[in-house]
Amino acid sequence: MASNPKTRGTALNPNNRFQPIVTDRDIDDGWYRDPEDDSCPDSVATEIIFENARSIISRNQSPDVPFDQSINPYRGCEHACIYCFARPSHAYWDMSPGLDFETRLIAKSNAARKLRETLDHPRYQPTPIALGMNTDAYQPVEREQRITRSLLEVFAEYRHPVSVITKGALILRDLDLLSELASQGLCSVRISLTTLDNDLKRRMEPRTAAPATRLSMIRKLSDAGIPVGILLAPVIPFINDREIEQILDAAARAGATRAGWVMLRLPLELDELFQDWLQRHYPQRAEHVMNRIRDLRGGKNNDSTFGRRMTGEGPYADLIRQRFNNKARKLGLNKQREDPLRTDLFRRPAGEQMGFW
Repeated sequence: MASNPKTRGTALNPNNRFQPIVTDRDIDDGWYRDPEDDSCPDSVATEIIFENARSIISRNQSPDVPFDQSINPYRGCEHACIYCFARPSHAYWDMSPGLDFETRLIAKSNAARKLRETLDHPRYQPTPIALGMNTDAYQPVEREQRITRSLLEVFAEYRHPVSVITKGALILRDLDLLSELASQGLCSVRISLTTLDNDLKRRMEPRTAAPATRLSMIRKLSDAGIPVGILLAPVIPFINDREIEQILDAAARAGATRAGWVMLRLPLELDELFQDWLQRHYPQRAEHVMNRIRDLRGGKNNDSTFGRRMTGEGPYADLIRQRFNNKARKLGLNKQREDPLRTDLFRRPAGEQMGFW
């Protein structure tokens, strides 16, 4: 088992399942071994590949998620969360869901232009667009690329509704646009808050904002008039499940008004990556964690069936649901029905005739 490259989620780079030729890539040179030593640079640098996307909006028909349209400005994610369900999608781009997912990123450089073209089409009907649902729209590369901000500028210009989920503190850079949209009922934000433990955060989500920073993000977003909630996603048995009540307490104190949760999912290559991470960081708990996951998934490591893939089933899933709902109810979270984002303000700044091309 190779040691992890500094600040990366995994040392593994499993083969792309669509590629019949396997090439071993040994990235452990024995030099960068101490994750606590900030004087050591990263042993694996981030590479950005620029893509001219042919289309920008993805349509969703899953009954498990509350949106029909989404945009992901980036493929792959430098946040390096070991549990990320989007890791297997990197195989579609002839790259590994392991280290490649964290270090070989694809940036959709023409995203804002493609969004304008889509919104200008006369047959386009506005419905809320979820921003960064697969990979985080505010991951570190956004600081220089500014693709997410360019998309928000289009949403503001067209008065189009948008929701954001992130664990990146860079969202505060765009408070001006987010508050402008929110003042018109066009924007809501969810902060991914999975732990209050800095050590667990460092192991599980190495390049994300610290828990205290995320709570500060919630407060600043709320103070700016932006509807904000949290997602405890994922709940991992014997890893962060003990923190449910404390996380909800802290989020409510920071100004969150809504909260949701998702159980850990292990699709395709993520199963191997997560189990390697367990053995690396929590070897004494690894068997207990996987046994509980199998209890949730009908004896398997994963169950992709709509209706239960996000929560699992059985006594443990029921217990998590009860604990979460009871605490949220006591805190007044989810107390009122969330107003849907408005679609009646949508406009095409250059006029409806722009679509006749």
